[in-house]
Amino acid sequence: MRRRTGLAMAGAAALAWGEWLNWRWSRVLVGNSEGASEAVVVLGYRNPQATANSINRWRVRAGIRSIDADRAQGMCVIFSGGAPGRGVAEAQLMADYAKSVLGFDGTVLLEDQSTTTWENITNVIPRLEDVDRIKIVSQPAHALKARAYLRRQRPDLAARLVRADDYRPGEWVVVKPLLALYGLWTLRGLRADERKVSL
Repeated sequence: MRRRTGLAMAGAAALAWGEWLNWRWSRVLVGNSEGASEAVVVLGYRNPQATANSINRWRVRAGIRSIDADRAQGMCVIFSGGAPGRGVAEAQLMADYAKSVLGFDGTVLLEDQSTTTWENITNVIPRLEDVDRIKIVSQPAHALKARAYLRRQRPDLAARLVRADDYRPGEWVVVKPLLALYGLWTLRGLRADERKVSL
């Protein structure tokens, strides 16, 4: 009985830790930039099949729910991700899902050459020059890494970063501890002068 209680407490602690860490990452390196125009950048995930995989489908949904209804007229969604091997680009698969399954009819731009997060940011920068607010959508640790890359490449554009709606309490709750562990691993390489990223 005591062992079961201990395991239950450890499991609850792991879930709470994963939830908190993902919540925290979703709020780092973002501000309160104002303005009429907005770009929502949705980052792709490895997708060798001919339709969007479950992670990319979730990212598309999170991207669309990140759209600020008050700025819908000056908004665009940028899907970013190249083709794994000779397949269809992740950006195209995500755009197809947004339009055909979710019925999204807003402005969509594709960036279909990137194969890394650094390239995602490098390649979307030309499409961000004229927008007032920038949202980057992915799992929280990955989105944070992308925001840190934007700050390295273009600090002036990074000043326009605002929160996306890619963190919700209880969403992916069972896997959030794993996402947190993976996030700690993937964020380890950020420079020491970006201590705001570290937790």
